[in-house]
Amino acid sequence: MPITSEDLQRQLTSGLKPLYVVFGDALLLAIEAGDIIRAAARAAGYSERETHIAEQHFKWSELRHSAQSLSLFASRKVIDLRIPSGKPGVEGGQALQDYCANLSEGVLTLIILPKLDKATQNSKWFGALQQYGVLISADDIPRSALPRWIAGRLKRQQQMADNPTLEFLADRCEGNLLAAFQEIQKLALLFPVGQLSFDQVKDVVMDVARYDIFKLSEAMLIGNGARYARILDGLRAEGTATVLVLWAISEEIRTLGKVLQTTQRGGNISNALRDARVWGARQGLIEAAARRVKLPHIERAIQQAARLDKTIKGLRDGDVWDELLQLGLRLALREKVKEAA
Repeated sequence: MPITSEDLQRQLTSGLKPLYVVFGDALLLAIEAGDIIRAAARAAGYSERETHIAEQHFKWSELRHSAQSLSLFASRKVIDLRIPSGKPGVEGGQALQDYCANLSEGVLTLIILPKLDKATQNSKWFGALQQYGVLISADDIPRSALPRWIAGRLKRQQQMADNPTLEFLADRCEGNLLAAFQEIQKLALLFPVGQLSFDQVKDVVMDVARYDIFKLSEAMLIGNGARYARILDGLRAEGTATVLVLWAISEEIRTLGKVLQTTQRGGNISNALRDARVWGARQGLIEAAARRVKLPHIERAIQQAARLDKTIKGLRDGDVWDELLQLGLRLALREKVKEAA
C-alpha cells in the first residue's frame, strides 16, 4: 500500500530501500518527497546521481546501463527517473519490470510519476514497482483535510491557530499547495512562535486559491452551498468558459439521476453506483447527494440546465453566472431545493 508523503520521513528511519516511487498531482508534495529521499541517500553515502527523463524516444536500455556503471569515485549511486506522461509504453513497461526484478546493489532508484488513472495502476509495470519498491502518494490535499494539513505545517514552525483561522487559510489556499506553502512560511517570518490570531492571518495572507470545475461539482454534491458559491466566483474571475461549468454540473446531475432511478426501483446503492460507472472518491460524493436529494429535484434541475444551455447559446435572455449559482444551490441546499420551481 502507498504511504503518504507526510509518512515518508518516519519510514526512512527504518533504513533506505533500493526503489522509491513518488506519484501524484500535488507538485509540492512530490518535490518534497523527492528531496527527502535524495537527502537521506546523500547522508547514507550515495554520492553520485544520474537523472533520466523518459519522454518520447527515450532509450530504455540507458536505465539498465546507468544502474550497472558506477564511477571510479563513488560506490553508491542514485538514479532519478522521471516519466512525465505516466505512460512508459510497451517497451518502457517491460523495461521497468525487468529493472525491478534485477535491482543493482549500491543503487537507489527514485521514480517520479504524475497522477495515475486506475487502469495504469493495474498495469504489470506499476505492479512491479509496487512489489519491489516503496510507493509514496503525492495526491493533492482535499479541501476537507486542508485545515489539518495547514495545522501540521504551522506546527513545524512552532506556530498554531484555532479552527476558524485554519478554515480561513484553507479557503484562501485551496487547490494551490505551492502558494499555501509560501503563505505559511510568510507567517513564520512575520510573527513569533506560538498562537496566531485570526486578525494577524487575515491581514497578511493573500487569496491564492485556485479552483476547478470538478471542485465546484464536489461542493454541490456534498451540500456545501457557501463553498459552491465561492468556487463559482473564483471560476468567473479566472475567465472559465460557462459552457464547461454547465457541462461539469450537468454531468453530475445526470449521474445522480441514474443512481436515484435505480434505488427508486428497489436496487441497492452499491449496484446503482456501479451501473452508473461511478468509481473511486466520486462514489462517496454521489452517495451523499443521493441521501439528500430526491428524483423530482433532479428532473427540475435538468430542465433548468436545459434552459441555461439556451442562455449560453444566446437563444434566451438571462444572467448565465447567476443561473449557474441557482442551479448548483438547487442541489447543494435542501431549502433551496424545496423553494425552487
